[in-house]
Order: sequence, then structure tokens, then C-alpha cells
Amino acid sequence: MKGLFSRLRWPRWHNVLVALLLVAAVPVACRLWPHDPLRAWLPSSTAVYDDRGQLLRLTLASDDRYRLWVPLEDISPALVDGVLLHEDRWFRWHPGVSAWGLMRGAWVTYVRHGNPQGGSTVTMQLARLLWHLDTRSPGGKLVQAMRAMQLELQYSKHDILEAYLNAAPYGRNVEGVGAASLAYFSKPPARLSLPEALTLAVIPQEPARGLPGNANGTGVIDKALRASRDRLFARWVERHPEDASARPLFDLPLRLRSLSRLPFEAPHFVEQVLADRRLTGGDDMRVTTTLDLGLQHSLERQVRQYVDHASARGIRNAAALLVDTRDMGIKAMVGSADYFDPAIFGQVNGTQAKRSPGSTLKPFIYALGFDQGILHPETVLRDVPSAFGPYTPENFDGRFLGPVTATQALIRSRNIPAVQVAARLGNPNLYQFLRDAGVSRMQSEQHYGLALVLGGGEVTMQELAGLYAMLANRGELRPLRTEATQPNGKGTRLLSEEASFMVMDMLRQNPRPDDAVAAQPSRLPVYWKTGTSWGFRDAWTAGSFGPYVLVVWIGNFDSTGNPAFVGVDAAAPLFFRIADALRAERPGLAEPIRRNPPNLRRLPICLASGDLPNTWCPQVGSTWFIPGKSPIKVSNVHRPVVVDNRSGKPACPPFDRETTHTEVYEYWPSDLARVFAQAGMARRTPPPLPDCQGGGQPPGDPPRITSPLKGSTYQIRVSRFGTEKIAFTATTDAGVRTLYWFVDNAYVGSTPAGQTWMWTPERTGRFLVRVVDDRGASDARDLGIGSVE
Repeated sequence: MKGLFSRLRWPRWHNVLVALLLVAAVPVACRLWPHDPLRAWLPSSTAVYDDRGQLLRLTLASDDRYRLWVPLEDISPALVDGVLLHEDRWFRWHPGVSAWGLMRGAWVTYVRHGNPQGGSTVTMQLARLLWHLDTRSPGGKLVQAMRAMQLELQYSKHDILEAYLNAAPYGRNVEGVGAASLAYFSKPPARLSLPEALTLAVIPQEPARGLPGNANGTGVIDKALRASRDRLFARWVERHPEDASARPLFDLPLRLRSLSRLPFEAPHFVEQVLADRRLTGGDDMRVTTTLDLGLQHSLERQVRQYVDHASARGIRNAAALLVDTRDMGIKAMVGSADYFDPAIFGQVNGTQAKRSPGSTLKPFIYALGFDQGILHPETVLRDVPSAFGPYTPENFDGRFLGPVTATQALIRSRNIPAVQVAARLGNPNLYQFLRDAGVSRMQSEQHYGLALVLGGGEVTMQELAGLYAMLANRGELRPLRTEATQPNGKGTRLLSEEASFMVMDMLRQNPRPDDAVAAQPSRLPVYWKTGTSWGFRDAWTAGSFGPYVLVVWIGNFDSTGNPAFVGVDAAAPLFFRIADALRAERPGLAEPIRRNPPNLRRLPICLASGDLPNTWCPQVGSTWFIPGKSPIKVSNVHRPVVVDNRSGKPACPPFDRETTHTEVYEYWPSDLARVFAQAGMARRTPPPLPDCQGGGQPPGDPPRITSPLKGSTYQIRVSRFGTEKIAFTATTDAGVRTLYWFVDNAYVGSTPAGQTWMWTPERTGRFLVRVVDDRGASDARDLGIGSVE
């Protein structure tokens, strides 16, 4: 019988064991079953900070709430313990529902008819917030309790408490301790003081009570909220007697910042950061940017004051951009003079708008010319009336200076020399260089032609800042950065170190527009260039000082012109106001240490010609020179002429020292000699040389064809063949009197030196144009003739 009973009892214990295992497996299965983390239930705001941790903006979440998820470990322990002490002391022990709390709430609410009390636990409150439950009725309360137990089955106590603290209401549209701490106290919840922590702990029970923007309007918490906080502190001291010494802090008035005073700093910059994050899919709630709020305020102040001061000249809008060349971080961005002014379309970000850059691209033409061996900083260029095929540029002031060095041509922004250099560029030319540099939305190269040199295209301020930062960084192009997490890697080399250094040295010599300040010595050089667009629509100044690149723009977003919009008159004063303000505010500002390029030398030159000085050069200077690349020859401008003492005319050899003497004359090419004469700049005319061989001086320079352009093709309408004319021009040495023109070795005519021959083509095809001067020296180039209907 015992064996029989024993056999009958084992199945019963087995069933009990299985039942217990099944009961234990339910919560385990619920916990392990895949489900979204509680953080995914609530959309989050984004907090944008500057590079020093100062809040720039707290955005609204997608449900129009300020809500910023903060891990439980990053919340002040005083706030966590205060919430549990105030709302749910048994949170860590109950299964999500407190029977005692529910009965007490029902007794007070329905039996004693006192103030309604729900008796909800933290878990039940979280359930109400997540499922938007109506818990004012017994049925709603039952659903809330069931949802609370569901949460307890699926999530840990840690996760539930973390979610509640990030979802609890804190007045108006503020939810969660992260947003509340930032909005009301301007600090993260980990740094709250005890009075601040206990204040936030009691707000969720009555979230509309005593908050800024309500009846009191002072920002100081009202008596009711303060009394509730103080009662909690009394209970807190019972558990934490060591904090009794903090009682005097609770006697001080506590201010909460109004939501209307939440930071709204650097609006154009923040909006660009947020827009870029939407494009790249970034979902971090905390975004640390490269912006320096101190620099931002300085730029905003200078722009605002300058526009107010210059409003009488019709200057109503401006934009400014400051970039740190060391890490390419944008440190300050002022997209318009007033973000909130609709009259100037203030919410448009001017630093991202495509505008004509005027002459601000000229430094890159000279840099490319240095790299391609076309010139050096003291090469003498011709600022004379010139035609480049059908394109006939003029200088801004309508005047021509004649011979001008490349340095002076750049800092005085002469158009003709810049176009001359650009016309000689090979691969890359300016168009290809800008494409390689990432200038966006460019038309075809044929659309611009040589007009691109003088601002015929469009760039943004940010693209221009990147180009000038490339010069400062010795020819290495790196992308601009707006976020601290963006990589700061090695860039792309578009210019040599030597060319970039030489251009920067040229820009450093550009004198300030305000002579009084310019006379004062400064240890911090400024490298800068101005630009004015066609029709006076845009005034620019771009450059660098210390570690920064600064770009300033003056204009109107609707592209209306104003004669006051001239780079040197409108934009340069603002540029230097900002530079001077930053130097005053940051006395330690210094230029980064950059070594001189290794393959760079100083070379003596004749100042008049930019070439190596010959024996007769009266003034010698020096220039930077790239060995093996920069062009150089012996100067030929100053030449000796042996003159007969009695007649005063050049003598023929053999020369008698007793009856002759030597005089030095300047032999300028014909185009420059004509400009000197037009400008009233007297030059001693070299005497005509005798017919005897070797009379007077060594041979001069050969002629150089200036029109037609090298390798050019002219398109002529079929109906105009036989009547359409093409201009042939050439520069000549000072001693030349006559030029002889040939097409395919056939003589077509002659002209006095410096004058134009007009040739009439009779057919299409390729032709060889050649010119010979009266000394037998020559020059030639190809010409194409095409036809169009």
C-alpha cells in the first residue's frame, strides 16, 4: 500500500512544480519578449549647445512638448529620492499598484468627499502618461492599474522610474526633468541644488502651480509651491539629517525662468545645424556645436551697431561669418542684421545665399598663376585698355594705371591685369579650380567665360570662407564644421604652399581704409580683399586675422542695388570693426605658427620691370620666387644709348670716349607708353637709332600679339562673311615704328606700332596670324573662324 500511495503522490508534486515554473516563467517571458524601450515611446526635443556647453536653443519635440530624455544616472539623486519620497515611498517593493494607496484614495474621494486623490503609484502615473488614460472614473482607474502591472512585467524598476522622470508634467508644455531643469534653472538635472531638486520633485502633482508666466509673473515660486516644497524638505531631513544645515537655503527666494526667456541664440546657425541633421538622420538629443557664444554676441553687436550707424546711406542689412582656420569650425554666424525683421527678410540665412562675389576671387587667380609659372608677386602687368575676343573689361574706376606689379594689381583690385592672368591659365583655370573647391550650382564654363574673374559667377559666404581658409592653411581645402563631433581630418590640396604663402603676403600689404588706425602698429596682421558686384548689389570683404577667417557682406536679399554698396566703403569698415573688437576682447589673440614653405626664395628684382636687375636698373627690390617655376629674365626696360656729344644723337660704332657719352633710357612697350602719355605721366622718349649695325643699344623685346586670343575661335554669321572684321593688335618695344601683319604667310597689311589692323575673313577654317616688327622680330598664334546661321 505504501508503494501505491507513493506512486500516486509523485504526479501531484510534479504538477505543482510545473505550475510554479509556469507562473515564474510568465514574468520572465514578458521581460524577455522583444519590445521597444520606454525611451522610444516619447518624442524628444533637441538641445543645441555652443562649444563651451552654453545652451543655444531647446527645440520642441514633434508633439510640441519640451522633453529631453536624460538617463537615470545623470539625474540628481536628491531629485530622484525626492520624487519617490513625495509620490511613492514603496515604489521599489510594490508590483506597480498599491492596494493601500487605492483604498485610501477611494475613501477620501468617494466616502469623505474630500479633495480627489487617485492613490496612483509612479508606475500607474507613467501608464496614464504613456497611454493617455482618463483615470477620473473607477473604470479608468482599473485600466490604469492593469497597464501599470503590464509595465512592471515588461520593464525593470530602473527603466520605469527613468521613464517617469522623463515624462512627468512640469507646467505648460514642459515634460521631464531634463527639459524642466534646463528650462527653469539653465542647468542639467545632475547639477541641481537641493532646493531646486525638491522644487522639481513636487511640481508634477500640480504642474500649473506657481510657475513663471502665471499670476505672480515675477519668476519667484508662489507660496503654495514653496510650502509644498518645504513640507517635503521636512520629511527629507527625517531621512537625511545631515542635510539639516541646508535649511537657510530654503529661506531664500527661488526663481524659475519663464519659458518665454528660453535661449534663442544664433538663430541662423542653429537652424542650419538642425536642417543638416534632418538630412543626415542625426537623432542625438544633445548637439554640441563649434559655435563660440561670446564671439557670436560680439559679431551680432558689431553688425547691429554698424547697420544702425550706416542706415542713412541705405545700408539696412548685413551678414558676417567667422571661421577658425585651425579646425574649420564656424565660431560665429550672423545671417542677417535682424532675424526678427520681416522688412529685410531677416530669417533668410545670408551666409548660404548665392551672391556675386565681385573681386574677392582675384587672389585665387594669382595663386593659380604662381603655381603655373606665369608670374611672381612683383611681375609687372599691364593695366591698359584691352580686349579679350569679344570681352572688353574695364576697371571699377574707369582709369588705367599702365605698368603695375601683381601685388599692386591685387590690392588695388585692378580688373585688366586679373583678366590677363586668368586668360593665360592652363589646367586648372579659375572655373575648374572653383569646381574642385566645391562651389555649388555653377553653370557651364562657356556661360561665364573670363567674366568669372570679376564676379560673373555666384558663391555663398560659406564657400568663400572655405576658400580664404584654404589660403591661410597653405593651400589645403577642408570642409567647414558646425558640430564638435564632425571629423577634422586632412583636406585636399588645391594650391601649393608657396603660392598660398605669396598670395597671403600680398593681401597683408593691403592698407586699411581707415588711415588713422592704420598708422598704429599692430602685432596681428590682417590679410584682406574687397569685392563689389555688378550693379552695386553686393559689397564684400573677406580675409583673415589671427586664427580666424572673416567674411562680411552688405546688400539686400531682394538684390536691389545701391551705389553705397562698394566693398571698400561699405563692407570693409564693418570687417575691421569686427576684427578690432575681437582683438580688444581677446588680448591673447595670435596667428597660428606656420612655417615658411621650404621651396621658396627671395630674389632681387628691378622694381620697374619685375625682372632680374641689369646694370642700368636704378631701383632694386626683392620678391618671393619659386625656383624652377616662377618666370624670370634679365630686365630690358633700362637700356644704355651711346650719344654723340656734339649732335646729341645716338652714335655709330666704333665709339670714341672723348666725343660720346652714355645715357640710360626707359624702353616701355607701346601699349604702356600710350597709357603714360594719356595719363600725363611724362616719360623720356628714347631717340631713334641710327641705321648703322649695333648703333646705340642692344636689341629690344619682340612684339607680342594681344588680339586675337591664343587658340580662340570666332563665330561669324554666314551672311556677314566678307564684311565682319577681326582686330589684330600687338605690343611692341619702344624703338619699333612699324608692324607687318601676315595670315597664313600672306601679307595683309601694316600699321604704326601700337595701332590696330582690322582683318576681314573670307571663309571658315584655321589660320596662322603672324606679326613682324621693323627689326625683324615676330610673334604668331592660331586663329579659328567658324560659322553660324
